[in-house]
Amino acid sequence: MKTGLVITAHPGDFVWRAGGAIALHAKKGYRMKIVCMSFGERGESQFAWKEKGATLESVKAGRKDEAERAAKLLGAEIEFFDCGDYPLKLTEAHFDRMVDIYRELNPSFVLTHALEDPYNFDHPNAAHFAQETRVVAQAMGHKPGAQYKYSAPPVFLFEPHQPEQCNYKPDLLLKIDEVWKKKYEAFQILAAQKHLWGYYERVALNRGIQGSRNTGVPMTYGEAYQRLFPTVAEELA
Repeated sequence: MKTGLVITAHPGDFVWRAGGAIALHAKKGYRMKIVCMSFGERGESQFAWKEKGATLESVKAGRKDEAERAAKLLGAEIEFFDCGDYPLKLTEAHFDRMVDIYRELNPSFVLTHALEDPYNFDHPNAAHFAQETRVVAQAMGHKPGAQYKYSAPPVFLFEPHQPEQCNYKPDLLLKIDEVWKKKYEAFQILAAQKHLWGYYERVALNRGIQGSRNTGVPMTYGEAYQRLFPTVAEELA
């Protein structure tokens, strides 16, 4: 079975930015796994903190529930590292577990954050973590004797909230029309961030328009990705 891996700082990130890709590949038979660094309990839960009596533990529990339901709806499994957010506090144990996941899953591709984001340092930190562990997973000297089959996968960076501020230049527009309804349903699970539902619908519509105009492929909804590494091809057409 082919597999795909999504490495994200907070629960909302995999829904807004990669929900279409997750649902689309799950529909095609891929095993999709999400690794969520945190529950987004401090900086990604504005509405949850406005509820009377909110505590750190109650907000974490609510976001965990939202993320699990969203992942299930999109057709993915999810694992939480619970390393806190604003800022992420990744440990050696998190690093080793991520390397193990790469080796266990041997993903066909990885989706993660843009390399820069002056508005949210959790995002590039998660991207750096995804890249470093991807490379270390290749090292025979890391946990010598481990039995695994692993090839470092291609990495695609999903769209940040303000791409023009993040030096983000997408070179792949993914058509997500057939799973758009499911992605929007996942939006609606994220009650703690309902102020972003309309924003990310507009982003998907804009990318759909761009994809249709630039390629001639009819599409209404799209997601943008930036390849981190060059691909190999035998012809340009």
